[in-house]
Order: sequence, then C-alpha cells, then structure tokens
Amino acid sequence: MNTAIPVGAKRSLFPLLFFVLLFLGSGLYFQSQNVDYAFYQLPGHVAILPALMLAVWLHRAPLTQSIEVIVKGAGNSNIITMCLIYLLAGAFASVATATGGVDAVVNAGLSIIPAQFILPGLFVIAALVSTAMGTSMGTIGALAPIAVGLANQADLNPAVVAGVLLSGAMFGDNLSIISDTTIAATRTQGANMADKFKENIKIALPAAVLTLLAYGLLTTNASPVVTDAFNWTGVLPYAAILILAVLGLNVFVVLLLGILLAALQGSLFADYAIQNLGQDIATGFANVQEIFLLAMLVSALSEFIKQQGGLQWISKQIQSFTNKLQLAGNKAQQLAIAALAFVSNLCIANNTVAIVLTGEVSRNLATEHQISPKRSASLLDIFACISQGLVPYGAQALLLGASFGLSPWQVITHNYYCLILLAVALAVVLLRSTNTKLASDV
Repeated sequence: MNTAIPVGAKRSLFPLLFFVLLFLGSGLYFQSQNVDYAFYQLPGHVAILPALMLAVWLHRAPLTQSIEVIVKGAGNSNIITMCLIYLLAGAFASVATATGGVDAVVNAGLSIIPAQFILPGLFVIAALVSTAMGTSMGTIGALAPIAVGLANQADLNPAVVAGVLLSGAMFGDNLSIISDTTIAATRTQGANMADKFKENIKIALPAAVLTLLAYGLLTTNASPVVTDAFNWTGVLPYAAILILAVLGLNVFVVLLLGILLAALQGSLFADYAIQNLGQDIATGFANVQEIFLLAMLVSALSEFIKQQGGLQWISKQIQSFTNKLQLAGNKAQQLAIAALAFVSNLCIANNTVAIVLTGEVSRNLATEHQISPKRSASLLDIFACISQGLVPYGAQALLLGASFGLSPWQVITHNYYCLILLAVALAVVLLRSTNTKLASDV
C-alpha cells in the first residue's frame, strides 16, 4: 500500500546532511593543515549537536515536544541494548588486554609462523586479534609497533606490511561478534548474532583465503622473527567468547563470562592483581564512551527524520532506482543496502555510525523484499567495513600511516583484503539464490 509522503520529508534530511558536511568538512580542513588524525579533531558526538539543534528548529514544534522526540530516539530499545553491549565489550577488551591476552595472541602467532610465510602469517595474526578484540583500531594500536619492527627485522616493504595489518584488522572488525559494527548491524536489523556470524563468514572466509594467497606471492625470503615470552592461557578468553557466541549463547552472558575468564586466567597465570578488575572494567566503559553517546544521538536525529517522513522518502527513492535494475528476486534491494552502507561510510569515515544511520532504511527494505535479517545485517557490516578500509582519511589508515611514516594512500593501496572482499561480496549477491526471511531470523 502506498502512503503519502509528508511535504517536509526532504527538508527533514537537512540536519543529517549538515552533520555529514560538518564532520567531513572539518576533517578535510584539518587534513589540509597537516594535523594528525584530521578527521577525529571534531569528534562525531560533538559534531552532531549542531545538527540536532537544526532538527529541533525545523521541527517547528514547542521545545518540550522536540525534547520528547530526542528522548524517544535516544531511548530506542535497540539502541539502549546496543549501548549496553558496547559497555560490556569495552570492559572485556580492557580486562583481556590488562591480563596479557593481546600479547599472548600476537606472540603465539609469531612463534609458529615460518619466515617464508611472514606476510600471510601477519594477516592471520591481525585477523585473529581483531576478531578476538572486536576493534580494528585496538588491533592496529597493539600490532603496529611490532609490525614496524618486523618490517625492519625481516627487510620487508613497510607499505606492504602496513597494508597486511590493515587487511587483517578489517577482517575482524567486520566479523567479530563483539565489534561495534556487528553489534550495530544485528541490533538495527533484528538479527541473531550467531546467525549473522555464520552468514558473514561465508563471504569473509573465501576473501581471506584469496588474500592469504596474494600476500603469499609477495613474500620473499625473510629473516627469522624473534618473539617475546608468552603464556598460552592468555588466548583462552578470546577463544571462549568466539565459541560461545557461535553456539548461540546470549551475548550479554558471553561477554560477562569472557570478563570473568580473562580476570581468572590473569590472576592465576599472569600475575594480574584481581583488585584492579573494577578499574579495568571502568576503563573499558570509558573507552566506548564516544560510540555510546554517538549511537544515542544519531538515533535521536533519525527519530526526527522518521517522524517527518525522511526515511520514507529515502525508501521510495531507493525503490524507484532498484525497480529499474533487471535482477532476479531481491538482489537489487540487497545491492541497495550494500550501497547505502558503503556511501554513508565514505561521507562519515566511521563504519559503526554509517550502519546506525542506514539501519532503519535497510531494515524497511529487507522486510518489504523478504531479505532475511541475518543477510541485511551481514551486507551492512561488510560494505561499511570495506569502505572504512579503503578511505585514506579513516582512523585506521591514518594511524598506520603515522606508525610507519607513510602516506595513508600507500597504506590503503596494499589493503588487498577489502578489495577482494568487495569482489567476493558482489559476486555472492549476484550469483547466489535469493534469500528470504526465515522464521528463525525473526
């Protein structure tokens, strides 16, 4: 049934465009001034405040009513659930790091990789660490100093090593069950986390294998790598949360068990002072503060757009475009969801925010065209992460560029995983049979 679109529907999108222009514009300005981390000088949760003010003004209603809209959007049950998961994920990452988990995973990987396979081996280590930690930035921050020394020690091209590290980091950012993007994608699409993981890995794993082959061809005779002492028990908390999540255990329970297991193994095997657990959990909470606030404020802005018909207008434009594509079943709509995530992230350079921004429209498209929640969540996450891994002004490329003394452009041009993932994901959408909503996905 066709529903009339309100007159001010297009106007309701102005605050969102204002937010994108403000965030992108400030980043480009600071970049032109050669400021480090240019696109993060104006934090997203601050940049969105003027956009919310514009939304309130365009709402043309008493201030108390506009505040009610903000509270309704920010207090959306999916958003609050997502934010609580962010807190627990941040706490787990903080505790696991403090108990030596990251060092254990890195050195365990380096200790078993032959010198002739150092590049594909580094990709695997970065992929495992980012999947375990749920953050590409955390992975790069932990591994970049090691990778810089590795490049010098083994006489490797630093740009290639940086690209390998970025590739592995984006693998886990996309696939991890505790990453911001996975949490946002599953909550906005109403998908089960384990189902999304299984759907996602069907695309990510073939792309990873092809990436391994590509980096294997680039590896020359490298010198042996020296590793630090480590304890294998540090790997257990990361392995446990991955296995428990894939088995379908509730994500809150998974993360709580992960925190307890990390603290327990640290106190028993790594000289971890258990009295520091509270402080480490608080540090984890603080580490996700920005994305926590931004998710709530973006949802508040989206509520204005939704109430004034903006999302309905976007859906109609997408529907009009996809109707022109002569593709079987709902493949055109799947490509539309992918394009929404990809283009949004090009503008914002934050894949989690891109998913939150496009989540409502994507879910409407998926529901209307019988695309299962697990597939729409997978498409959102995959294409937002592809875009994030290929933008030279993204935090990942900027951090690697600074760590290796390279231009961010040099870094992203060796990020083969995101390029291969793009090709594999498009091929899967176009060649695989149409996916419809299953009762188990609801």
